[in-house]
Amino acid sequence: MDRPALAAFLRRHREALRPADVGLPAGARRRTAGLRREEVAQLAAMSSDYYTRLEQARGPQPSLQLLASLARALRLSDQERDYLYRVAGHTPPDRRSALPHVAPALLRVLDRLDDTPALIISSLGETLVQNRLAAALLGDHSSDTGFERTEVYRWFVRPDTERQRYPEPDRPLHSRALVASLRAEVGAAGPDSRAGELARELLRISPEFAEAWERQEVARRFEDHKVLVHPEAGPIELDCQVLFTEDRSQALLVLTAAPRSEAAEQLRLIGVLGTQEFAAAP
Repeated sequence: MDRPALAAFLRRHREALRPADVGLPAGARRRTAGLRREEVAQLAAMSSDYYTRLEQARGPQPSLQLLASLARALRLSDQERDYLYRVAGHTPPDRRSALPHVAPALLRVLDRLDDTPALIISSLGETLVQNRLAAALLGDHSSDTGFERTEVYRWFVRPDTERQRYPEPDRPLHSRALVASLRAEVGAAGPDSRAGELARELLRISPEFAEAWERQEVARRFEDHKVLVHPEAGPIELDCQVLFTEDRSQALLVLTAAPRSEAAEQLRLIGVLGTQEFAAAP
């Protein structure tokens, strides 16, 4: 671990960011234009004291998980992220098998969306980051690990909880869409990829998935219009817009309601309720 190099790198990238770059208000009495240390710590879900020690070249070696959070908080590119890992004494994750580094361009858009549900997913359907409204509407997946981060895995392994967010008549079609999308990813990435591993795991544990897999359907499509069910606000009709990275490895999903519609009022209610736990509707 090269503590001086790590400290200089963190400090330089913190000072290069503006609050608006990460969706924070500028506030008053800001002595410098860059982010404060406590703001980076908040974005990376770590203590301010620990981050301060890293910038002062006296902190312990950060874990791989913490470095991933720092890379996202500082909006680092893939090359900058790899450098961060190396000066911290770690080998950069293999981009073919590790959880993808969130594309900074998509993060910059997400940072500006605080009044409508939005999330960034990988081509495998992993939830990489989501705003507070998306967490309230779709469930908070920030603490999920492994295949639990993918919607298709949760859909077939945890149906009692995951499927409550869709009206019952829409569930069979959504099942087929998830399986068809996974087959498309296996075809693109190969059977030895994480997508192939996920498909084999689901074939092993879910007869329902195995039946859908036998249909041999291949498709990558996001519904333009969907109905999602919130336990307190009820069914909400939303439009879905998608923004892809250039290589289509990640996508930003934005769910919007028509102005002055009932759905818009429901989203405002969900914003107030947040991610409280509610009893499932009968």
